[in-house]
Amino acid sequence: MASPAEIVLLPDAGPLITLAYADALDLLFKPGWSVALVDMVLHEVTRNQTPTSEKLALWAQNHKLPLLPTRVGRMHQQQLSADTVAQRKSNLGELAIQEAMNDFALERSPKTGVFLFEDHKIARASFLVPDNCRKISTRPFCCSLNKKGGWYRQRKSNARRYRRAGHFPACGSLRR
Repeated sequence: MASPAEIVLLPDAGPLITLAYADALDLLFKPGWSVALVDMVLHEVTRNQTPTSEKLALWAQNHKLPLLPTRVGRMHQQQLSADTVAQRKSNLGELAIQEAMNDFALERSPKTGVFLFEDHKIARASFLVPDNCRKISTRPFCCSLNKKGGWYRQRKSNARRYRRAGHFPACGSLRR
């Protein structure tokens, strides 16, 4: 098992938005892993003015999160700057995360990437995960934090905020 310093959490747009609504973005740091954003995911969560877009941009900036450049993000930006309609808009963040995880697998000392997602289509999809990487959805991620660190007891309003945001299904250990 990799040490926490060798593990990089790569959140998709869904978990970032959910945690931003709940004012709980810092939960991503609770396991002690590094957190990085791929370029396309940051673009997805900040490209339009939403209730969470500015919060997410400031959070990434304040924590000096590494931004992982990808071919997917670069090609999308090129299409936008060429004033052409992007050929594809859906699932680009997931494709960029998959590219970053593949890059991890090719490094001399491979990092362990953990893909945090919320879309249940991803759970069922044939998403290629290299041997040194993992994928987990928001609910089990937060439930494991609850079991390990008791974060729910520290901030009882988190579960209520998640549900109010309409993004986070109830977890058995959050119903206390």
